[in-house]
Amino acid sequence: MTSDGIDHLPDLGRLRLLVELHRLGTMAAVAASTGYGTSAVSKHLAVLEEEVGVPLLNRVGRRVQLTPAGQRLVEHAVGILAAVEEAQAELRGAADPVGRVRLASFFTAVEPVVLPALAHLREVYPRVVVEVYEHEPEHTAGLLRSGGMDLGVVYDYSLVPRSLPPELSARQFEEQPLFLAVPVDHPDAGSPVAVSELAEFAGTGWIANSRGTDDDELVQRVCAIAGFTPRIAHRVDSLHLVNSLVGAGLGVALLAESGIERNRSDVAFRPLDPLAGKRRSFLLARAGQWSWPPITALATAIAGVGR
Repeated sequence: MTSDGIDHLPDLGRLRLLVELHRLGTMAAVAASTGYGTSAVSKHLAVLEEEVGVPLLNRVGRRVQLTPAGQRLVEHAVGILAAVEEAQAELRGAADPVGRVRLASFFTAVEPVVLPALAHLREVYPRVVVEVYEHEPEHTAGLLRSGGMDLGVVYDYSLVPRSLPPELSARQFEEQPLFLAVPVDHPDAGSPVAVSELAEFAGTGWIANSRGTDDDELVQRVCAIAGFTPRIAHRVDSLHLVNSLVGAGLGVALLAESGIERNRSDVAFRPLDPLAGKRRSFLLARAGQWSWPPITALATAIAGVGR
């Protein structure tokens, strides 16, 4: 409150700097992210403290920490900034969608999901230009938060749910069952497998992902339910190589339906029971961006392919 007793809303730009400080941790990182100088960031945040009338930062040596009031203001600021972004997006979108969308997607969704969606979008809204970048879900979330991407295609497992920062929101568009990939000469190669039956593979090498942590955590949790700790024999990124390693008798693997190569004669894919959960695919965006027409059009096209 000012000396004349009139309340003023905090400046949105300064609120955004506070959110960035919460996300990045240091004034220098905020300066590098926003293009301001470090001293300018510090001055803007000092003015923000004056605007709200309470201390937002504690100085600890050369670093700063948010006070409880600062943490609470960040929670409010995320919603305020998202609402402003959404209002601006609606105001920009009276006619057919026009604009560029930077889309980040994990590898195995690009060919079966993203490409058909782009082909459809090109026919319906040819003035929406989409740039596709391949990224793992963890990287995609960071890029969306920083503004480096506009929309993301990510996945998680129902047994390993993904935690999202408050400024991002997710919309699920697909789910897939899980399979245990085993060599085709395994005695039970043609039958489904209960999680409890995985104990017979306690002495077998398991194949995990070399980049994302979710796949590794899924293997750990499913095997823990079966009562053992898996021995990770190989870590590879290529799903084709995972299938080949299994076919060569060098391990077993948990795969979502889109990761299995059904034309192989050396691998059998045993359906896992529901206790192992499913893999879920999501569209991810900043909370206020869903109503921007180009993002709405692309998200609708992707969700339509996933159904």
